[in-house]
Amino acid sequence: MSSKQLLTEYFALCDGGVCPDYLTEGEKKKMSEGISFYMTGKIQEADALNGNGRVYPKDILVREMKNYQKLIDTRRALGELDHPDSSVIELKNCSHLVTEVWWEGNSVMGKIEVLNTPSGRTLRALAESACGIGISSRGLGSVKQRGKHVVVEDDFNLICFDVVSDPSAPGAFIKPMRAGMLQKTPTIGISLGEQRRNENLHMLMNEILRK
Repeated sequence: MSSKQLLTEYFALCDGGVCPDYLTEGEKKKMSEGISFYMTGKIQEADALNGNGRVYPKDILVREMKNYQKLIDTRRALGELDHPDSSVIELKNCSHLVTEVWWEGNSVMGKIEVLNTPSGRTLRALAESACGIGISSRGLGSVKQRGKHVVVEDDFNLICFDVVSDPSAPGAFIKPMRAGMLQKTPTIGISLGEQRRNENLHMLMNEILRK
């Protein structure tokens, strides 16, 4: 295949439902005060066969992530809620902003800030309800059969990262965390609902002990 096509890939934001603590103290403070809401995890992977049967060479992804960093630096790395069949980012559907990307081996990791837009508020509500959320790259490029694999060619251009409900790794879903809990204990990957149940149980035990 030689003509460019829309290429989309799906990843769960946190492997195995456990999210490492990538937030800065300032971001934790914003989350605890309800000012901002952040999500982190793997957003792309190089030199590996993905759920769509394609392989992204690392040199191509390294180049594209360098270009994408320019959008991050100017706060233009926007993404949509759900995956449109288009190469155009619709501002009216934007739900989040990618604020940071980095490499961990062959994995591209990322941090996103959920926006206070209609789509962003929907995303935040889903995350706070512990719904399974994945992330998907969107780009234009051609592919070619090389041996047993379909490989993305050098003309690939990354467009953005969208939030989706259908990640390629089954069972690997994000479990949102509250900044306040992270600052108080080393426990990570606890869902907001579980935290609230624990708090309610603690309050109930206090009431019983006071009687």
